[in-house]
Amino acid sequence: MKISKKDLEETYFAKNLSAAKIGKLFGCSTNKINYWLAKYELKKRTISEAIYQLRNPLGDPFVLQQPSNIQEGILYGMGLGLYWGEGSKRGKGGMRLGNTDVRLIKKFIKFLEKFFGIQKGKLKFGLQVFSDIPPNKALNYWQKELKVEKGQFYKIIVSEIRGKGTYKYKSEYGVLMIYFNNIKLKKLICQLIDNIQ
Repeated sequence: MKISKKDLEETYFAKNLSAAKIGKLFGCSTNKINYWLAKYELKKRTISEAIYQLRNPLGDPFVLQQPSNIQEGILYGMGLGLYWGEGSKRGKGGMRLGNTDVRLIKKFIKFLEKFFGIQKGKLKFGLQVFSDIPPNKALNYWQKELKVEKGQFYKIIVSEIRGKGTYKYKSEYGVLMIYFNNIKLKKLICQLIDNIQ
C-alpha cells in the first residue's frame, strides 16, 4: 500500500499523530509508515520529542509574552536574573528554582504567570527542612503565603542538622523549590538569559 507524502505531512506533522496511529488510520503497520517516512526523507521525531508530544497534545503549555512597559520590563529582567542565579540550567529535567525567601519565590511565580501564561495551580513545589523544624509548620507557612493547594507539594524532605550555625534565621521554614516539568520552558528561559547583551 502506498501512502502519499502529502498524507504523511498532514497526519505526522500537521496533526502530530504518531506512526502507530497513522498506521491504524490507513490500515497498515507502523513499520510501513516508518518506511514511507524514510522514503520521502521526512525526519521523524526523536523519542524525547515524541514523549513531549504525547504529554502535550495541544502544544506547549506556555506562551512567551514580551514586556510592554517599564514596570513589566523590570519584572521580566528580575525573573530572568532570579533564574540565572537560583534556577536549574543543566540536565534533562524541567524548570526548577529554589530559595528560602518567600518574596523572591512570589516574584518568580509572578514572572511565570505574566510572561509565560503559567497558572499558579499548574506549579509543583518541593520543600526541604532541617530536622528541628516541624514539617507541617513549614508546609502551612508556604501554602498560606503562596496561596496554593497542599496537593501541589511533593513529599517534604527532612535533613539532619549538621553542626551549629546561623542557618536558622535564613531557613526558618526550609528551602522551597518551584517545579514546572517542561524542559522546553527551561531551555527557553536559558536562551533568553544567553541573549541578554
